[in-house]
Amino acid sequence: MTIAGALATLSLMIAQPTDRPANDPPLIRIDQGELTGVADGDIAAFKNIPYAAPPVAEMRWRPPGTAPRWEGRRDASTYGPICIQATPQGDPGVGPLPMSEDCLNLNVWRPLDTAEPAPVMVWIHGGGLVNGSGTAALYDGSHLARQGMVVVTLNYRLGRLGFFDHPALAAERPADEPAGNYGVMDVIAALKWVKANIAAFGGDPDNVTIFGESAGGAMVTRLMISPPARDLFARAVVQSGLGRELQTPLDRRGAFDLPSARERGEVWAHGHNLMTAADLRSAPVELLLTPAPVFANGDLTLIDGRIVPSTVEAAFRAGRQSPAPLIIGTNSAEFWWMKPTDRNGYGMIDDDMTWLERAQITQAYGGEAGFDRSFITDAVFSEPARLLARLHAAAGRPAYLYRFDISSPDNPEPHGGATHAIERPYVFGTLSLLPYPVRPVDEAASQAMMGYWTSFARSGDPNGVGRPDWPMAAGRGNPTLLLIRNDGPVAVPTPDAGRLDLIEQFRERPRGHPRALRPDEDAAKPYQH
Repeated sequence: MTIAGALATLSLMIAQPTDRPANDPPLIRIDQGELTGVADGDIAAFKNIPYAAPPVAEMRWRPPGTAPRWEGRRDASTYGPICIQATPQGDPGVGPLPMSEDCLNLNVWRPLDTAEPAPVMVWIHGGGLVNGSGTAALYDGSHLARQGMVVVTLNYRLGRLGFFDHPALAAERPADEPAGNYGVMDVIAALKWVKANIAAFGGDPDNVTIFGESAGGAMVTRLMISPPARDLFARAVVQSGLGRELQTPLDRRGAFDLPSARERGEVWAHGHNLMTAADLRSAPVELLLTPAPVFANGDLTLIDGRIVPSTVEAAFRAGRQSPAPLIIGTNSAEFWWMKPTDRNGYGMIDDDMTWLERAQITQAYGGEAGFDRSFITDAVFSEPARLLARLHAAAGRPAYLYRFDISSPDNPEPHGGATHAIERPYVFGTLSLLPYPVRPVDEAASQAMMGYWTSFARSGDPNGVGRPDWPMAAGRGNPTLLLIRNDGPVAVPTPDAGRLDLIEQFRERPRGHPRALRPDEDAAKPYQH
């Protein structure tokens, strides 16, 4: 047993609520102070725990500071504020108001009867890096906690508050201070908090799994290539986390000679007459939301050289990613509503296809209708997930690939598959939040997914008694994946391999302006700050 594991066991012995009167709320002491949570049967929850200093005033666009301490007992029975974002419009991945810049808080669920340090699962929410929160009912950790997990959800800075740079900010900061990826820095700070404090909640600080969906899955891939995050987790799960998304260097032009993050920040600020660092830090938060930055256009997916040293693809190709066992996968009809002709960052993917490439790929989809319906899903999600699984396996690391394909006859969406983000309630066991009636098929799929995910969190292997075998992906060729469908999970070769192969060939063909940083180019050389 490691020193951290021994301390976890000791903390667990201290934190056991056996001497607590039955009606008293659960109580935990950490270095910051005491926390009073709330019990729900055999689960205790502690919410709105600050893991870093409030990133306000002079701390706006600074790395997260030291978490505050408090005197007395802090009420941890209700959620804290969500981070600044556009007003939620019924998105189930966004928790209740209020919202605030002072939003760097996290939530912990733990089983009350844990006898030894439990595996820890840390959830990183999605939302295009512009919306979402760890406080959504969708991400209630109690169901996973009943599977023996300690579950953590968290908020991180979003939009321009989380992913931004400007010449005036660069001029005033110390040369060795990381910049731009403040949202990623927040998640790293939360993982450091988990490492230091989770033993008090019965968790094992040496057995932490990070898992996230969509932009949260993309955050997981960034953590896998981030040097400061290397020792903060043991396993990783990427749900619909892209993999070949456009990434923008902090202070030099990027792929296709597109502007740097700093240039983009300067153009935006000039449009609002914000010229100095003081102007930027005093600007009202409402101003920072207009116009909204766009994930697909590379506005938020930054390469800063320190926290995120290169593109995800380049790091995986070079074997520089974390050796942590990996689950990675997608849904069968992710962006079914989006067509290659749409004028956005995803619709532009096919713009430089040659006539021959377009003819071959269109034929692989059975014609224009199939190409329009499925190309964006495959190019943004399915093919990159297969690539990263294969690269991880080729580096000698365990990789498990999946595709989620649960569909309901009551689903009002006309795609006949599993749309983007629909797997989340199956993973969390929060099926009552599905947009259609819950059937036995859904309950069985949720039990299977929770079983696979929690087994993986325990040991790095998702397999277990009573579930179909999930083989590891191979490092070459067309790997086997776990297809999660209405009649149960089954291991099959990755579906639609022919069209994914054509997309892979197209994505890896050299292209771009001579000054451009290619999408697969290593950007890990020193930056000028």
